[in-house]
Amino acid sequence: MDINKIKNQEISLSKIKRKSINISQEELIKTGFLLPNINYPLVIKPVVKGVNLLQWAGDNCDLLQQKLLKYGAILFRNFNVKTIDEFEQIIAATCGEALEYRYRASPRTLVSGRIYTSTDYPAEQSIFPHNEHAYSPTFPLKIFFFCQIPAQQGGETPIGSCRNVFKRIHPEIRNRFIEKKVMYMRNFGDGFGLPWQTVFQTSEKAKVEEYCLSKGIEFEWKDGNRLRTRQIGPAVIKHPQTGEIVWFNHATFFHVSTLEPTISKELLANFQEEDLPNNTYYGDGSPIEPDVLDHLRAAYQQEMVTFPWEKGDILMLDNLLTVHARKPYVPPRKILVGMAEPLNSVNSEENSEDLSIIEKGD
Repeated sequence: MDINKIKNQEISLSKIKRKSINISQEELIKTGFLLPNINYPLVIKPVVKGVNLLQWAGDNCDLLQQKLLKYGAILFRNFNVKTIDEFEQIIAATCGEALEYRYRASPRTLVSGRIYTSTDYPAEQSIFPHNEHAYSPTFPLKIFFFCQIPAQQGGETPIGSCRNVFKRIHPEIRNRFIEKKVMYMRNFGDGFGLPWQTVFQTSEKAKVEEYCLSKGIEFEWKDGNRLRTRQIGPAVIKHPQTGEIVWFNHATFFHVSTLEPTISKELLANFQEEDLPNNTYYGDGSPIEPDVLDHLRAAYQQEMVTFPWEKGDILMLDNLLTVHARKPYVPPRKILVGMAEPLNSVNSEENSEDLSIIEKGD
């Protein structure tokens, strides 16, 4: 055996440089949809194991923004996200710091940082489709859901395209709400719903009054340390990025007739209408007709897409383009929520300019 020849071969091999393999950001993931003929949510999955969603999302914010505006909802699946801290970091990397849950309407538990449980309603109850905080003067443009523990059965978070909901609403009904707007009446401290101390995150009446005055909310202190508020909000607003006029309100969600029949019946049996925990009217205080409410409920329900949660899923929604809901479930179930990018409904409404454009093209 020629030892010198072998040594020379080894030297030659050692001089060979390893070529680095460049994989583009697009090649790390694949996209698709859950159901045929339904283009939301957009599903993003890793092509290979070990793709770090936090790093990938942070490096591809512009791409995600483009996709989110197009589809309204993105489902990240199979990225092996496990911790609440990682979930909150993903929100921060794509949208900035998560928001505090203020001016509340539903019971939620703070889990860590600014991450909360999804609505803490009993498991046997469903939650009607809605845009997050659409009743509030300030609301998030983005909302994220993180599935730590999928339910044994049920517990889906159906989503629906607001663009399609808008198209389903009869132009006459749209224009009536655009002209009159929506009045929200809320009562706190009567034994149903959240106490005002939780809603406003303070036990000082002066701070409640300061907040209400700054947001144009009428308030009335009732006996027994109870509170009633009235506020008028827009029925539609302008999307800050796309310029679309979108249907964005809680007129249907907060109306007593939208509650499950047994709950609605119990509330109406125990409270005068003006003392209900939540209810809605046209902005001039006149009642919303039952047939109009039926029409609106149908417009939402006909657009909902339902899919089962998988552990580690993260669902990112444009809160103006997509509504979400909840199905009843068999526990345990742990879906966490984070919100980002605050907007002001007054500014959004003022930027809507000529709303008569809505009448065209129908």
